[in-house]
Amino acid sequence: MSVIRQDDLISSVADALQFISYYHPLDFIKSLHQAYEKEESPAARDAMAQMLVNSRMCAQGRRPLCQDTGIVTVFVKVGMQVSWDAKMSVTDMINEGVRRAYLNPDNILRASIMADPAGARTNTKDNTPAVIHYEIVEGNTVDIQIAAKGGGSENKSKMVMLNPSDSIVDWVVKTIPTMGAGWCPPGMLGIGIGGTAEKAAVMAKESLMGPIDIHELRERGPQNRLEELRLEIMDAVNKLGIGAQGLGGLTTVLDVKIMDYPTHAASLPVVMIPNCAATRHTHFVLDGTGPAVLTPPNLDDWPDVSFEVGDSTRRVNLDEITPEDVKDWKVGETILLNGKMLTGRDAAHKRMVEMLDRGEELPVDLKGRFIYYVGPVDPIEGEVVGPAGPTTATRMDKFTRQILESTGLLGMIGKSERGPAAIEAIKDNQAVYLMAVGGAAYLVSKAIIGAKVLAFAEMGMEAIYEFEVKDMPVTVAVDVNGESVHNTGPATWKKIIAEQVG
Repeated sequence: MSVIRQDDLISSVADALQFISYYHPLDFIKSLHQAYEKEESPAARDAMAQMLVNSRMCAQGRRPLCQDTGIVTVFVKVGMQVSWDAKMSVTDMINEGVRRAYLNPDNILRASIMADPAGARTNTKDNTPAVIHYEIVEGNTVDIQIAAKGGGSENKSKMVMLNPSDSIVDWVVKTIPTMGAGWCPPGMLGIGIGGTAEKAAVMAKESLMGPIDIHELRERGPQNRLEELRLEIMDAVNKLGIGAQGLGGLTTVLDVKIMDYPTHAASLPVVMIPNCAATRHTHFVLDGTGPAVLTPPNLDDWPDVSFEVGDSTRRVNLDEITPEDVKDWKVGETILLNGKMLTGRDAAHKRMVEMLDRGEELPVDLKGRFIYYVGPVDPIEGEVVGPAGPTTATRMDKFTRQILESTGLLGMIGKSERGPAAIEAIKDNQAVYLMAVGGAAYLVSKAIIGAKVLAFAEMGMEAIYEFEVKDMPVTVAVDVNGESVHNTGPATWKKIIAEQVG
């Protein structure tokens, strides 16, 4: 019988969460690099280059891959012969490990968990509680798979109750375009099939804990229906031409993972959950001999990839920009931003709109300014700001028209596409929307040379900051005419891929 000590579980969870915050799994890096090397779309290739450079920087600097350091999900298999030397429950031990990881002063992780989700939405300040799934199994060990899942990809999860005769591949192909690019492709798709609705969802999430191995599967050939489905879905999704960050390209998914379970004769539950470019998960086993030991990967295993912009790239001074200046910006064009910008996410936009509705003056003047949709990680010693990648822009769509028309805001910066209503508002107000690469948060933060809070300080990472930036790379995603690269890019590459296949 194994005796698992309280401190061993707590420290193992804390160490694992720190480990995955800055080390990508090497199978992911290898697969992303392969996709980068074969990519023909310049925009998608640049996006993947930024992800790879960011990954190496995070591994070297031991800082988060993404500013959204995730909601912690844990799968725990407890052996029936295990005994505990502990005063806390297993759930409390795991949450204490989460707390220690996210409050670690050497690598502060962003606290994103809100209590009272349908009410006050109060930040728990330490990213607890985790979402924990338990299974009692044979044996004398405690097996733990742990992940930190970002909100942008989690929000794109899809569930359907198909008829038994329906095609799962057809549903996936129809559904993927509706998810937009907020899940930061290229990544993985986790799919759960069967059981009941909640069982399918848990399986979809658990499947994402596995390594990327679809290339090996393709080489040896499928040996059952689930393996056939993996290949069929991956090929069908990549033919859509969505590409990295939704910019259009050859690779949208790096792997498709599937788990299934027997289901009712009248049912076919299917859940699909995407994993973003900040893939964070690891696995360890406790056997009573001490805490888990996680071996850091060799930095020599990272590919030698650089991200550089050409001399012809447009440099923009945000302190001097005028509405006339943005009129000749074209979708897909790379812009280097310099000067001062504001920041603001959901909570800040909601409060600003409420103030405008009451006829109150806003605490910041938005006229002619650019606002960056970001909730940065707190800085550590020597940093101006912690990792500060973009958040999903579509969450701000419902505020966009009122903010543009009431304040004279000129530009917005985020990740993924904008919806039809937001695009129409951008066009009507001759504004622009720029896209920064999701999954390159640490790289982006190095372009920020100054940061201070201007308003709503009590909101923490949701506060309005003023960032001063130097050569921050972005792509024109929606121009003053309402053309969106997230519409034109995938359409172009879907056609190109169809012609290549044909």
